[in-house]
Amino acid sequence: MVGTVSLSTKNREQKSELRTGNALLGLLPIAAGLGIATLMHFFLPGLIGQFYARIVTDIGITIVLAVSLNIVNGMTGQFSIGHAGFMTLGGYTAATITYYGSMFLWDSAGKHGGFLGSGEWLFIASCVAGGLFAAFAGYIVGLPSLRLRGDYLAIVTLGFGEIVRVILQQTGKTIDDVEDFKNAGWAQLIPPPVGGAVGFDGVPKYTNLFWVYAVLTITIVVAYRLKGSSLGRAMISVREDEIAAQAMGVNISRQKVLAFVMAAFFAGVAGGLFAHERGVIISPKDAGFQRSFDYVIMTVLGGRGSITGVTLAAVLLTALPEMLRDFEQYRLIVYALLLIFMMLVRPQGLLGIHEIWNFWQRPKSSVKSASPEAQV
Repeated sequence: MVGTVSLSTKNREQKSELRTGNALLGLLPIAAGLGIATLMHFFLPGLIGQFYARIVTDIGITIVLAVSLNIVNGMTGQFSIGHAGFMTLGGYTAATITYYGSMFLWDSAGKHGGFLGSGEWLFIASCVAGGLFAAFAGYIVGLPSLRLRGDYLAIVTLGFGEIVRVILQQTGKTIDDVEDFKNAGWAQLIPPPVGGAVGFDGVPKYTNLFWVYAVLTITIVVAYRLKGSSLGRAMISVREDEIAAQAMGVNISRQKVLAFVMAAFFAGVAGGLFAHERGVIISPKDAGFQRSFDYVIMTVLGGRGSITGVTLAAVLLTALPEMLRDFEQYRLIVYALLLIFMMLVRPQGLLGIHEIWNFWQRPKSSVKSASPEAQV
């Protein structure tokens, strides 16, 4: 009896150690990504210059938006063209918190503190708040997906983006003075004073390479692990055949709404990064159709459900307009022709449904039974 209890205790300890080891191993990609983000923040601008560092920052934000949209359009098979609405909603929420929060805490709306200072922690908290608010909106928008699909769902998401744009145009003028803000009544705070149709100017510029690529690391790790999990496989089954998935016990309603919520959360966080980027004035037009369509193109070009494919497409479509800047009169034509050529040559996208490392794996050699003559 004592030996049995001792053996059982030993097995539990081994399982506990195994779980701890797996947890530490699971944190390794995030730690590596944070290390790379730190190196990029301190060394990359000096190596390539501020202009190209800005392009690299834009690429990181775009990848977050494209990979998050891929959860809905690629993995779950829905058709959303209102992703920019979630981004703008999260961006305005984050900008409001940092702008007026800085006024309340430090009597100034300007940037407060240095790298990892108190101002940056307010900034990252505001980005998370923007993501949560966008996730709530994603839940509301995801509910029609229970009854709609295809073009009809696309119209609903398009309408959501337009609703966000029109509502933001009706907001009040930004309060510039600290005393005016502290003495403001409800009449000045409702509707929110975030600039109206002009845009929200004066937001402190906290976005840098570290925060962008730290968020990008978390986004890609979550998307990759989601794809390989039972939840992700359930989402993919909904994409392939809803009836068959439901017959196998998959809760289709839960998968669709959850996909919208997750995608909207990361889009809201990316919107917070965009709103605090140097040289950017976030405005209602950012919630429009054109920006949403850009992210849809990235998911289609990269491949349905392929995280690395969508990442590669986001890099190409963000960098390509800058590479064609010298051909300013013709760059939009060349850009469109390249997209058309790509769709004709690879209609399934750059990587299809595969990830980039799938092409590096050697195919298993087929075992052929040797004939008696060959054996001799």
